[in-house]
Amino acid sequence: MQTDDVSTVTNPALPDKQSETQTIAESQPTQRWQRITLAVIVAFSAFLNVFLIQQNGYGNAYYTAAVKSMLMSWHNFFFVSFDPGGFVTVDKPPLGLWIQALSAKIFELLGFGFTGISVLLPQAIAGTLSVYIIYCLVRRGFGPVPGLIAALALALTPIAVVMNRDNNLDSLLVLTLLLATWCLLLAVDTGKLRWLLLCALLVGLGFNIKTLEAYLVVPAFGLFYLLSTRHGWGKRMIHLLIALALLLVVSFAWIVAVDMVPASQRPYVGSSQTNSELELTFGYNGLQRITGMGSGNRAPGTSSQTGSSATPAFGAGMMNEGGDPSALRLLKADLGGQVSWLLPLAVLGLIAMAWQARLRLPLNRWHQAVVLWGVWFLTAATFFSVAGFFHSYYLVIIAPALCALVGIGLVTLWNDYRKRDRGDWRTWALPVALLLTVAEQVYLLSVYGSPWSTILTPVVAVLSALGIVALIISKMQVKITARTMRLQRPAVIVSVVGLMLTPLIWSAMALAMPSNSVLPTAGPMLVNGDGGMSAMIKELQSANGTAVPGGGAGLPGAGFPGGGLPGAGTGTPRGSAGFPGGSGGMGNFLGGEKADTRTIQFLQANKGNARYLVAVQSAMAGEQLIIATGEPVMALGGFVGSDPILTLQQLQQKVASGEVRYFMFPAATSNDTFKNLPASIKEMIEKMGGGNPGNMAAGMAGSNGKIISWVQSSCKVVPTDQWKTNTQQSDNAQGGIPGGGMGMNNQLYDCKAA
Repeated sequence: MQTDDVSTVTNPALPDKQSETQTIAESQPTQRWQRITLAVIVAFSAFLNVFLIQQNGYGNAYYTAAVKSMLMSWHNFFFVSFDPGGFVTVDKPPLGLWIQALSAKIFELLGFGFTGISVLLPQAIAGTLSVYIIYCLVRRGFGPVPGLIAALALALTPIAVVMNRDNNLDSLLVLTLLLATWCLLLAVDTGKLRWLLLCALLVGLGFNIKTLEAYLVVPAFGLFYLLSTRHGWGKRMIHLLIALALLLVVSFAWIVAVDMVPASQRPYVGSSQTNSELELTFGYNGLQRITGMGSGNRAPGTSSQTGSSATPAFGAGMMNEGGDPSALRLLKADLGGQVSWLLPLAVLGLIAMAWQARLRLPLNRWHQAVVLWGVWFLTAATFFSVAGFFHSYYLVIIAPALCALVGIGLVTLWNDYRKRDRGDWRTWALPVALLLTVAEQVYLLSVYGSPWSTILTPVVAVLSALGIVALIISKMQVKITARTMRLQRPAVIVSVVGLMLTPLIWSAMALAMPSNSVLPTAGPMLVNGDGGMSAMIKELQSANGTAVPGGGAGLPGAGFPGGGLPGAGTGTPRGSAGFPGGSGGMGNFLGGEKADTRTIQFLQANKGNARYLVAVQSAMAGEQLIIATGEPVMALGGFVGSDPILTLQQLQQKVASGEVRYFMFPAATSNDTFKNLPASIKEMIEKMGGGNPGNMAAGMAGSNGKIISWVQSSCKVVPTDQWKTNTQQSDNAQGGIPGGGMGMNNQLYDCKAA
């Protein structure tokens, strides 16, 4: 079916080099308006990704501290050590952090020093390139218009913009998978195995960025090649088996290499219970994402810790931003506001693509798109519908497929509308798709509350309704004139502009204020959300006697003491509401502020010959010290403080040998503080073994609670006026100093005489 809007591209096996070159060249725009439009979209994407990016400071300080540590030795670089001393690793594979370390090294060589921009910029570049590549991929088979729509949709996907401005690794993964998609298309177009192998190589590299998340595309890729190539069935299977073997080798080479190194010669594998990268991959970063982390799991432990409860990541259940598993999860505002603004249009577009031609092998371009983008989308959507634990920013992995379906699907629906008689039910699919998308957006806006619902709902509804009504009236006329047909295209454009408006505003909010770099989300805070984060925030506010500010500004300092989640960029003032209606601060939850200069000076002046500047409960409590000093900081429990790295006896030996002298822990708290917490958080802490539940520091440390209790009872308390600034001492009275959170005050302990 040839139309003015969609170019027909056949899919023969092209064995010669000239044909292969022509296939690649087809992705380039040939008309002036196409080049200009594409340039504007890519430039605007770059603007959204880069402008004022410095306001995000060091981004997620957990990974930034690791990058700084990696620059200090090849040992730290290879094992992705969190700290310069090589005590514990971060909870991700190496490739994304290696890229950030390379960027940071280039900045240092250019004389800029170690800066936040150096670790943020790779993701911004990756996000911008992804917009261009999605255009090229869609353009190959469906022409420039679907490609431009897909590129615009990806450029304006709120969670994609937020992640492109952050140093979490998802944007690098998206770029890698889009490059793999390009190679897969070339493998089918040319019939050459090398492109399929390059595709497998790239997916394997994606695995080394975010482990099993990269495999969400594997079902789509495998099925696409199996049903689209013109090779015989035997050859198809052989090719896929070879590609699978390469994929597994590339994916697990580093993991196996790390696990083969004796534990005494490498850092402890952070966020694992058995000091194994394989266990981390299939446990914390694998099955626990499906089953959830609320119940914890038993770990073998070591020595005195044998049989103790191995605590999962603190707050894992509470920090599950997806709410309860549900088939409609992506339509709920907690997640829908991040990526699903055009979801009904994508789904109906997918259906429209499937009915364009009779199914036969090898697949035609319509069914190829259904398999490639549709199965990618459905696989990821299924995961996010059933997963017991994930963060909302993981949704960026679904964005390329969803946006491709929007681009191809919208033009497909448009062609059905124009070319079919009004008696054909498929004619009405376009108005229905637009109407359902408007309805979803109105619902999502209603959950965000005033002023967003009050202002945007009528604008979105009116703009989109004008186009939809015009389309319906145009098709209902007995005689369709040339003038009527000329009005159809503007009607669709007006509707699409209305539908793109809210994603644009949500994306632009990332420029208006610093993002929360640990748990990035786009847009304003929800007022009536029903997911994990929204429910937690509302419960905390209720417990503290505060209400959600109009439009959902940040949680006041009375909630989580302080003003930002760990590593939240430069940090807005504690307790501040932030940009009106924005995501705002959520309090100083287990750390995240810049290290206090006086604290650093005291520790450096008094550590003597100790290897470690200080020991802290969690990486989140020590990340800023590493960034500021570049000195070893011992994160006793890894990322959140619950990894069973040392037994109490092993720690006592390190103290006795002078390897570590100072410990910075939250001070012991009274049972009254514990009793005043919201019920769900109190229940979570009670489940975490390792000490008196009233002593939240020990309680949240799991099996490390014995270590914290020993330090608090056996070591000398350093007077606060010796190591804290007056500002921090004032914060102490409010319960909001770095590393405390939950109403706990940090305290420095000197264990020299212990």
